[in-house]
Amino acid sequence: MTDLRITDLARPEYNDFQRAALAYGESIETCFDPQGILDEASAALGLADFGDPEFRQRLDLICAEWDADSGLTGLGRYSLRNRLLGYARNRLLIEDILRRHPEIHAIEINRPIIVVGLPRSGTTHLVNLLAADSRLRAMPLWESYEPVPTPGEGLLADGTDPRYQRCAEAWAMMQQTVPHLAAMHPMDPDHINEEIELMLPNFASYNFEWFTHSPRYRDHYLAMDQLPHYVYMKTVIKIMQFLQPQTAPTRWVLKSPMHLENLPELQAVFPDASFVVTHRDPVSVIQSTVTMLAYGQRMNRKSILIDELIDYWTDRIEHLLRRCLETRHLLPDERSIDVPFHAFMADEQGTVEKIYNKAGLKLNAVARREMAQFIEDHPRGKHGKVVYDLQGDFGADPEVLRQRFQFYFDASPAIAETGQ
Repeated sequence: MTDLRITDLARPEYNDFQRAALAYGESIETCFDPQGILDEASAALGLADFGDPEFRQRLDLICAEWDADSGLTGLGRYSLRNRLLGYARNRLLIEDILRRHPEIHAIEINRPIIVVGLPRSGTTHLVNLLAADSRLRAMPLWESYEPVPTPGEGLLADGTDPRYQRCAEAWAMMQQTVPHLAAMHPMDPDHINEEIELMLPNFASYNFEWFTHSPRYRDHYLAMDQLPHYVYMKTVIKIMQFLQPQTAPTRWVLKSPMHLENLPELQAVFPDASFVVTHRDPVSVIQSTVTMLAYGQRMNRKSILIDELIDYWTDRIEHLLRRCLETRHLLPDERSIDVPFHAFMADEQGTVEKIYNKAGLKLNAVARREMAQFIEDHPRGKHGKVVYDLQGDFGADPEVLRQRFQFYFDASPAIAETGQ
């Protein structure tokens, strides 16, 4: 395992490829006109029905906030607009398939296993491990990015789904522009993604906060009733189940940190789910989160928002945790389990077995072999181990920061990861 210390977070040093990509971005004129984005999506697909127009207030707000951000690079503006265009296209395709197949609404999503926990707290590894069990249905990145195929677009000559190919090409480009990202959060096509990706065609979810600094959107999101967005997400999961072969498994394994602050909505939409609530030292989470985001900003921003990142994400992590602690008791004891990060890291299969007991699923010999194979194929530190320096990079004393979260240590099984 190779230690990876990113020493140019605040003042990036660019290679030739990165400089060329940034120069290309500056040559592009990017317009965040909401109607223009919708019109372009409609023209590309020959579809016009975007469904309930209530999403427009969110799209308008996002476009206005991002357009007013003078700190974005040309490449940053271009990539952000492309995201919005992609979500508009997905929305058209979702509305189209629901119109043609209204029976989708009657599909049941039965007894999903849902992992809930802080970002950068082992939830990604856990859901990928659970997804190795061939009896469970998970959401690979390529499919979550484009949940509905484009009508008339067949498989490539080698049998590859073009959606998979596009995701693979995007990952290859990302590895050139931000090569150390693989050590922090791999985004290859087969990587299991978060289902809140499916809220993005509704221009909802806290994901927009991860794409770029978006405090106005955050405030709007926190004031919103999240239940309709969870219903929308579940509808898209139904579409994905409708489109899969009849022989495919139908019990889903899902995960997202966003659920921490929306447990009542999550349970209301998935009333028979089993819930896995992970816990980790928030300081470890924060240093991992802000390091990853600061590293990504080298391509999207003219200067790195070191101070804003540490302040913003400390507040967001605290909000996630306080909201979770307020509502954790609402999850049914017989179908929920708390998983400390340190316990999971010490005994992965033992932890999985406890989860399966809660979910009423037997960890049989086949599943054990499949998970063992996943662990062998995805060893810790496969792409390098990032060495963090919260004090040196962000001017934040880990011990002082940890005191802010004493309320969480007092109420959860998380332990302080001192010396990290």
